[in-house]
Amino acid sequence: MQWLTGDTFSYIVKRLLQAALTLLLASALSFTIIQLAPGDYLDILRANPRYDPQTIQDYANQFGLDRSPIEQYGRWLWQIVSQGDFGESFIYGRSVTSLLIERIPATLLLSVSSIIVTWAIAIPLGIIGAVKQNRFLDRFLRVFSYLGQGVPTLITGLLLLFFAQSVAPLFPIGGMTSIGYADLNPIGKVLDVLWHMILPTLALSLTGYAGLQRITRGELLDVLRQDYIQTARAKGLPENRVIYVHALRNAMNPLVTLLGFEFANLLGGAFITENFFNWPGLGRLILQAVQSQDLYLVMASLMMGAVLLIMGNLLADLLLKAVDPRIKLTALK
Repeated sequence: MQWLTGDTFSYIVKRLLQAALTLLLASALSFTIIQLAPGDYLDILRANPRYDPQTIQDYANQFGLDRSPIEQYGRWLWQIVSQGDFGESFIYGRSVTSLLIERIPATLLLSVSSIIVTWAIAIPLGIIGAVKQNRFLDRFLRVFSYLGQGVPTLITGLLLLFFAQSVAPLFPIGGMTSIGYADLNPIGKVLDVLWHMILPTLALSLTGYAGLQRITRGELLDVLRQDYIQTARAKGLPENRVIYVHALRNAMNPLVTLLGFEFANLLGGAFITENFFNWPGLGRLILQAVQSQDLYLVMASLMMGAVLLIMGNLLADLLLKAVDPRIKLTALK
């Protein structure tokens, strides 16, 4: 428990306090933008002849939509601080917190697996490109990475969906589990989920690896040109040791700083992928909430994205410290 009194603990506390202020400002800005949008959930009910004016008024009282925007925001914020309650979803008639708890694991599973696959592909290919600089393999990988960056997640998801349909039942077309999932043993359930994860994970990874591969190649090339690398080679160290022990370790620092943005970027890409592959995560939930102007569910979802970005950046800073102990957390901004 020695770290609790060290610089690391102080840095974490400082960052968490900054995060609380950031989330407060982000929530106020998000609420203001939502309020500027024309109409609200009640307009959808008014357009439906099944709902009479009294029923609509009852809904307005129930959800607090008959109050001023400032009062709505203050009431929502106080519920979070005092009770941890993000309000009630209009369209689901359930606690927003319970909906998020149900959907977050599926989205995190997809996002984390995508990060693992992306780094497992991009880092080795970036190293190969740097070591084989300007040779045929390097040029081929660069062209391939340009194509990867030029194809958005939308197109990648569609292509993989068409591929799944053409080779069915080799890959599942949608969903997170099979029909007979409940009858499987524990190992079978895990394998079934992994089987359904293959195409959605690829859809997120194929567009993300290209940029990371190019950054890895560029950073490693810069490090390989440094004087201390030339000195290590002059001392007769094996080339593999020079590359993988001395050069790669220093080239990884900028890559680790990118990790914090990966979560937020993948959350945005997951919205598209989850809808294509019928994945029961936050993406589909938030899309339905936006379409139905489900105020509190949209607000909670936006806050979830902000939390992922903040925690991702904090994790990246801590990993950067672990990778390079010479770095002081107090010097990081």
